[in-house]
Formats: sequence, structure tokens, C-alpha cells
Amino acid sequence: MFDHSRRNLAHWFALSMGGILFAFAGVGYCLSVEEQLRVFDDELFSQSKAFAVKTQYSLYQSQWQNQRGQTPVESDASLNGGLMYARWYNSNKQLLQFIGSSGGKQLTAKPGFQTVEAPIDSESFSTRTWVRQVTLPVLEGKVLIGYFQTAVPMNSLRVGLNQARLFLTFGVPVTFGVIGITGWFLGGLAMRPSLRAYQQLQQFTADASHELRAPVATVLSNAQVALMPPEDPVEQRLRLQNIAQTAKSMSTLINDLLFLSRHNGSLAETGLKPVDLCEILRSLAQEFAALAPAQNLNFNAHLPEHPIMLKADANLLKQAVINLLTNAFKYTSADGKVELYLFTQSHSAIIQVKDNGIGIPSTDLPHIFDRFYRVDTVRSRQTGGFGLGLAIAQQIVQRYGGQITVNSILGQGSTFQISLPLKL
Repeated sequence: MFDHSRRNLAHWFALSMGGILFAFAGVGYCLSVEEQLRVFDDELFSQSKAFAVKTQYSLYQSQWQNQRGQTPVESDASLNGGLMYARWYNSNKQLLQFIGSSGGKQLTAKPGFQTVEAPIDSESFSTRTWVRQVTLPVLEGKVLIGYFQTAVPMNSLRVGLNQARLFLTFGVPVTFGVIGITGWFLGGLAMRPSLRAYQQLQQFTADASHELRAPVATVLSNAQVALMPPEDPVEQRLRLQNIAQTAKSMSTLINDLLFLSRHNGSLAETGLKPVDLCEILRSLAQEFAALAPAQNLNFNAHLPEHPIMLKADANLLKQAVINLLTNAFKYTSADGKVELYLFTQSHSAIIQVKDNGIGIPSTDLPHIFDRFYRVDTVRSRQTGGFGLGLAIAQQIVQRYGGQITVNSILGQGSTFQISLPLKL
């Protein structure tokens, strides 16, 4: 599925970018032709104009029709690197004089530039080449006294354009290939988050199914036995209690999964309000202080007197700290100690939950915040844990741009720390 999507992305990227490339190359080539032709024409026009001006006076003063034997063209005259022919016409467009091929007695071309095919020399008419021809009206004051026409071969221009076409012929396909490879590479990069999300979803679904399968089987077996004619009312009551307890665990699991699903995105700014972190933790400390004696734990909270304000959803922050305190209470033996700290450091609010409980093996620390990850599976099941509490806490903290870390030594206890940026 992802390979197919990657191919589609690469395919459409190559087509779109390739289309742009071909269009850009076509437009660029046309502009290049136009520019080179303009430069060529400018040079041809300026030299032809100078040539015409140089010959104008002598032609006019010597009465062209009577002076055809006189050649007003200098022997070393050159236009644009090579003169094909030069022709002088009178005001009636009758040919008076020429160099190269005569081209006919009557001027048929209109003033301006034309690209025409002409013989290479005046003797051989079989071999022809493309030339750029310009026809200029020659004026004396405002009086038209004739026309001057000249032409030069377009070899230099064609060589330049041939080089441009050769470059485009090989350069464009090679660039198109590079675009295709780049599209395939970028398609892989674009699909990587989706692939990672899909793999996480698969893992999440598999873990959730695995966690739900056991309690469902427990409920089913207890219900089947409870439906039989009761031989021992006490046993039947125990089975119903098992069903209720298992259903309660399933409800907790489903709520946790729902929480993770609902809060997987970024936090909406509209749901955030300035809250006093001291006040939130103070209320939690009172709740857990009331629970500590029942587990023979020593619980102490070290909270500052002054408020620590930040913009947050109080319920979500409370849930993250509850999960840490709940874990500390679960995995700290009787007569153990659990402590809650709050202080500021630099531009962050620091919340620490310390205990001297069983600790976490170093090999498990990198995975401790993964969903459904449990250090001791049997013990976690006995305490009703599904391995989601720390994942939820991490997800909440990360939504605020904070960080949650853990330091733990097996058999000596753990310290979980939440760092939240102080911003309002």
C-alpha cells in the first residue's frame, strides 16, 4: 500500500515538475532565439545603416541610373561577419547595382527584416543557405531616393541555436530523470510519517485487542458458570464479583484508550487558561495524603507558597501528575516514601515525583513511556495496570511542549520529572 502511494507521489511529482521543466525549457529556448535574433538583427541593421549612409551621397550625386559602372562599395566591406549580397534600388524599386547575387531587377521585399533562402554564391544556384536579409529605405531629408538591401548568412546564429538545442535535447531528459529520482526519494520521506503512524496504529490495535481479550474471556467464563444452577451461593457471588471487577478494569482500559485517542492532536488554544500550578498540586497532595495511610506510605508534598502560573488545561495537567503519583503508590512497599516537589528552574516549572519503591531496570527505562509497556506484566495485572498511565502522562506533557523524564535505580526507587515551559 505504501509502496503504491510512494510510486504515485513520485509519478505525479515527476509529471508536474517535468511539465514545468519542459514548459520552462520551451519558453527559454524561444526567448533565447528571440534574443539572439534581436542581437543579430541589431548588428545587421546598424552595419547596414552605416553602409547605406556611406554610399548614399555618392549614389545621389552621381544620378544612379547613369552611373551603374561606378561601384560605391568598398572592397573590404563586411557585414555581420560575411556579406552575401548588397543591392541598391532606386525609388521605383529598380535594381541599380549589386554585389553577390542580383536577385532580380525589381525589389519585391518590403522594408524590414526577412529570413530567406539564397544561393551561397552568384555562380552556383544549386547550393543554398538561409540568410537574414534587411531592406532599408534610403532618405535624403524626407525624400526617398532608393532602397538598400543586404543579407548575411545565419551560420553564427544557427550554430548558437544548435548548441542550445543540443543542450536541451540531452539536458532536459537527464534533468527529468533526476526529477524522477528526487520524486521517489521525496515520496519516501513524505510517506515515512504515515508509515510510522500506520505501524503505531497497528501496534496500538494489536495491544488493545490483546489487553481486551483476556478480560472478555474472564467475563465470559465467569458468566457461563454463574448461569448454571447454583450449587454454592458463595461461589456464584464470587464469580459475579469477578465479572464486575473485570468489567471495571475493561472500563478503565477503554477510558484510557479513549483519552489517548482524543488527545492525540495538538491542544486547542481556546481550551487553555492561566492556572496556578501550586493550587492544582496542592489539591492533589491532599487527596493522596489521605490515601497514604491506607498503604502505610509516607507522603510529603514540597510546594512553594507563591503561585506558579502557566497557560494550560488544569484537568489534563492534573491527570498527568495523578498517573505519576498512582504509579509511585503502586510500586512502593509499605513504610516507603513518596514525595511530590514543585519548583521553577530557568523558564520552566519542574514537577518531581520521587519514591523509594522497587525501581525500574535500566533495560526497561527506554521503553517505560511506550503504550502497553509493563516492566512486570504479572504484577501490573495484579495492580490493575495496563501500561498506559505513563504513556498518557507523556502525551499530556508533550502537548504542552514540555518534557517528562525518569531516573531510576532497581530496588532503590524512581524519580519522574515533568518540565513545563512557563508561558502565559
